[in-house]
Amino acid sequence: MKHFLLKTPVDPDGYVKLKGEDYHYLVRVRRLKTGMLFDLVLPEGRNAKASVVSLKDNELLVKCLDFSEATLEKKVSPPFIALLIGMPKDAKFDIIARQMAEAEVSLIVPFIAEHSLTGRNFAAKQKRWERIIKEARQQSGSLIETVLLPPLDFEGLLKFWEDKKREYESSLGIFLHQRALEKGSFHGYLNKEHDFTALAVGPEGGFSPGEISAFQEAGFCSIHIAGSILRTETAALYGIAAIKTILMESEDWIHPQRG
Repeated sequence: MKHFLLKTPVDPDGYVKLKGEDYHYLVRVRRLKTGMLFDLVLPEGRNAKASVVSLKDNELLVKCLDFSEATLEKKVSPPFIALLIGMPKDAKFDIIARQMAEAEVSLIVPFIAEHSLTGRNFAAKQKRWERIIKEARQQSGSLIETVLLPPLDFEGLLKFWEDKKREYESSLGIFLHQRALEKGSFHGYLNKEHDFTALAVGPEGGFSPGEISAFQEAGFCSIHIAGSILRTETAALYGIAAIKTILMESEDWIHPQRG
């Protein structure tokens, strides 16, 4: 179900004024008019019904009609999954950002791999990618905030991973490779609960031998997806979908119902 992600707090009477990109999205994209109802998510994570009170001078006045007691904590929350993605071409990263938001990935960590294109102004593109993520969440109805970190160099990525291993009691790191480096499977690696799961996917050209060795020394497990060689954006979605499905359905395959 589509919903609008409200970042501006409402006043004590439930009113909020929206301008700029928010106005453009609701009026130009969603085509809302005075008196129309729509669903939104408040900054603290609660759901609400809202009504368009007025449209005036590129400003939208909205009234929140009710506040659901449902919170993110009370919902069935997807597992915390991070995608570590070697920076591909910009057009591919646009696709990856949108798909990861729709798949309710909690964290996207881009990094400069050996085969990544360099020399780009990533800071200038950060807002664009954050906008793509927000639009994808609103379109898909995802209540999970997908956070996009600024790109790291490879050394910074390894430090990020070590920090996460100290932060979480149980962490699992997986990297995809075009060849089978070890006997491993998604089910085999995910057969016990982890607090933090990270999937690393390379850019066009994959990971270099040095990067593979560094991942293995850092405790990452490798997985080869049998069949045709996948594009970067396809591999990322494939791997995240596999991990999320296995984790979300763990009760069924670890503790199958007995008839």
